[in-house]
Amino acid sequence: MVMTEQNKMRQKMANTIRFLAADMVQRANSGHPGAPMGLADIAVVLSEHLKHNPKNPKWLNRDRLVFSGGHASSLIYALLHLWGYDLSLEDLKNFRQLDSKTPGHPEYGHTDGVEITTGPLGQGVANAVGFAMAAKYTGGQVNSETCALIDHKVYCLCGDGDLQEGISYEACSLAGHLKLDNMVLIYDSNCITIEGDTDIALSENVELRFLAQGWDVKKINGHCYDDIDRVLNEIKTAIKPTIIIANTIIGRGAGELEGTHHTHGAPLGDKIIAESKEKEGFPAESFYIPEDVLVRFRCAIDNGELYEKEWIHRHKEAPLIEQNEAMSRLLNPDFSAIEFPDFSEIKAMATRDSNGKILNAIAKAVPSFIGGSADLAPSNKTELKDMGDFPKGRNMHFGIREHAMAAITNAMALYGTVIPFNATFFVFSDYLKPSARIAALTKIQNFFVWTHDSIGVGEDGPTHEPIEHISQFRALPNFYVWRPADATENVEAWRTALTIKAPHGFVLSRQNLQTLKPERDFGEVSMGAYIVKEREDANFTLMASGSELMLCLQSACYLEAFGIRANVVSVPCLDLFNEQDAEYKARVVSKSTKVLAVEAATATEFYRYADDVLGMESFGASAPAELLFEKFGFTIENVMKRACALMDIEYKAVTLENC
Repeated sequence: MVMTEQNKMRQKMANTIRFLAADMVQRANSGHPGAPMGLADIAVVLSEHLKHNPKNPKWLNRDRLVFSGGHASSLIYALLHLWGYDLSLEDLKNFRQLDSKTPGHPEYGHTDGVEITTGPLGQGVANAVGFAMAAKYTGGQVNSETCALIDHKVYCLCGDGDLQEGISYEACSLAGHLKLDNMVLIYDSNCITIEGDTDIALSENVELRFLAQGWDVKKINGHCYDDIDRVLNEIKTAIKPTIIIANTIIGRGAGELEGTHHTHGAPLGDKIIAESKEKEGFPAESFYIPEDVLVRFRCAIDNGELYEKEWIHRHKEAPLIEQNEAMSRLLNPDFSAIEFPDFSEIKAMATRDSNGKILNAIAKAVPSFIGGSADLAPSNKTELKDMGDFPKGRNMHFGIREHAMAAITNAMALYGTVIPFNATFFVFSDYLKPSARIAALTKIQNFFVWTHDSIGVGEDGPTHEPIEHISQFRALPNFYVWRPADATENVEAWRTALTIKAPHGFVLSRQNLQTLKPERDFGEVSMGAYIVKEREDANFTLMASGSELMLCLQSACYLEAFGIRANVVSVPCLDLFNEQDAEYKARVVSKSTKVLAVEAATATEFYRYADDVLGMESFGASAPAELLFEKFGFTIENVMKRACALMDIEYKAVTLENC
């Protein structure tokens, strides 16, 4: 590399980043200085190519920059401050401190300029693919041959750990299949993990791996500014996704610790930092930023405003009025235009089937509504009829890649023009749980469709019968689990979910569920729980969700023979019910009654309201569904026995007509 005046300035800028990162970690006495110091040279040159506006972090056509290795957050914060985002030097000094704007891993909505919450390795790679897919769909709707309103790139910085995680393989495989030419993965190949050299656990040829997945592969010296600049120029005309394999040295500039795993996740120490600064001609003071360096980084503000103004002009001058109208429809979805189906005359229907009709009704009215399944659309009932396939159409085929699917749709939901859903069998939600957790943490309005909800799966047996799954998702803060009892509740669940900016999981039946009368004795679906059948002088309450609600309605009739007057409460969304005020909750589940909750799952969360819970205490089995419900005690007789035991009444078999 020739040390031209430009490269000398780049080196000074890179060293500023290195020492800011090291100072942040040292001040906090925790963090990861190695990756930020190793990536500093790439970050400087990338700054020259990145189109973004620090004064408007939400500008739609900005390049997206995702840091999959979220532990390298000191690099992220240093860049955001230097570029001129709303992140002060004082914020950098409060790195990893309580209530600071610079937490240990980057969080969307908490720090301006952070595109998405990353932390668990590999998530950001799939998120970047999601941003690229959202851009492709949006461009397909609003671009013309002569005017592209969406033409930005998606850059993702990742490391060895990210590429070892299975989610990155899923996501990159799909990106290659879709030929996402707007996707650029910059791989920080420093050959170091926490335990030492990567060769203790990784020996594959990453170049061949990505070539096999349909990617273009570039190799560079990650510390050669000319090399970095050349490749970033080359990829601007890419026809497929690109991975830049950047050979770097972890902890670059950290004296005797340079290139070792000791720089990965611990402060360097005052002595090493002081010696490193002295070697590069930097003063010993912490958080020092040379004036000429700041001026050059802050060019991002003027450049960003120019980029955005040019785009606004392009937007106004779009040759087809349809382009602007299409963009407006994507940016401003009109949920009031949805004509939800009426199921009141349907005798019985599986909630997966009613959900399919609801999805199609939403998609018909809302052009931004898009989604698909992990190779299960015929079973999940998620096909959007006559709406074509991605990228021009609305049906997305994720293949059998549940984890990547969830992370991809998380990013799509944050893109700004897309309202995504994703689907699989409920038992396979295990595969995507980390991404669902990130959605909850960030309050991303991502819609998870999970069918085959219980032992009602039947003959496929216990490997495919979700038992504990609903409990773990109800335990997630900011996540709303819906298990509707019939098609009508399903409609109301969607009406409500569309108004709540948070992730929602729809847990749906394979088997037909009898349609209930739409009248409510007290409360609404939108409150999470309501009384579907109320009796005078009630001394008992039955609570249930999904398929078990009809069982409780039937059982309540028989219980009257014992003097047990049971209110029946439907609980389509326990999470939402938990948020209601004490008065409403006490009205729905009266404290003056004994309470039995019934659900074909572990259902321990119902003990918050119930005196007893009839739930699953083991895994399921392989048999027709009706036999399984009988085997595991989801029968009128067993409900009656449990109710009588709670009321200290001797149980005797009874027979009533018309219940």
